[in-house]
Amino acid sequence: MAKPTPTKPADLIVDPQRVGRCWWCGDDPLYVEYHDQQWGRPLDDDQRLFEKVCLEGFQAGLSWITILRKRESFRQGFADFDFHQVALFDTSDVDRLVADASIVRHRGKIESTINNAKRAIEMLDEFGSLAKYFWSFEPPSQRSPRSRDEVAAKTEESTRLSKSLKKRGWSFVGPTTCYAFMQATGMVNDHLQSCHQWQSIQEARKTFTRP
Repeated sequence: MAKPTPTKPADLIVDPQRVGRCWWCGDDPLYVEYHDQQWGRPLDDDQRLFEKVCLEGFQAGLSWITILRKRESFRQGFADFDFHQVALFDTSDVDRLVADASIVRHRGKIESTINNAKRAIEMLDEFGSLAKYFWSFEPPSQRSPRSRDEVAAKTEESTRLSKSLKKRGWSFVGPTTCYAFMQATGMVNDHLQSCHQWQSIQEARKTFTRP
């Protein structure tokens, strides 16, 4: 049997209270709160799932902390990501959002969010909920990473999800974006095993009722 890969010191950040966290959240209070309270917790709310997949699309080419700092502005600009409302946005809304310096002013990604809202409504007719659709791509087995080297950028499941979404007309949903979405919404537990949140997420996933 192969020996487990030990956690490298650089992979775990230990704060002054001796709490160990995944390397990527650093010591920014907003990022730490997101890591501890949100990232990896199973999510089945359609509106929040839509928000997450759209924000992951906006994040492409940027750091997640950039998106996190702008998240409240995104929510204000996109009707709290109520996709029924976003689907009604028109060219004046696109122009309004492109002019909004408090969000990422990428016209293609803004238009993509409006398009994806329309596709989300179609998905309700097909599956009954976005949650039921997205959770059908949950991997059958979990990998439990011990180091950042074991955390994938994309997987077979995220590639299948990407292809499925694109087939249904969604955009800015590549395999890497889809895997970041799956990590964030609890479809996998990619906290390092030595992270203080790993066990909490394991328990949350165990008690979570799949849609």
